[in-house]
Amino acid sequence: MFAAAGLALLATLLLALVRAALGPSVFDRLQAANTIGTCAMLLLAVLGFLGGRPEFLDLALVYGLLNVIGVIAVLKFFRQGDLGDPGDGPGDADAGGAEGKARR
Repeated sequence: MFAAAGLALLATLLLALVRAALGPSVFDRLQAANTIGTCAMLLLAVLGFLGGRPEFLDLALVYGLLNVIGVIAVLKFFRQGDLGDPGDGPGDADAGGAEGKARR
């Protein structure tokens, strides 16, 4: 049963690779990259179960978190044109809004 799930994930992974290569827009390619990351995460979990290696589940969870962070970074880049300067975050006390930008 899990071997069939692994083969289905490999087929989905191949279809997503084709979509990433031939996608008509950037957002189609981004969706395909997100699908590739999700399929890879699920494939790691299935392989860990089949091989009796529970630490693969931890690797799959870390890979999923990195996938989410990467997609958010790419979307922020397309929306704003850059990823921002260090120190522009909401918790930076020395930025001071417009005054902080004038001091730089």
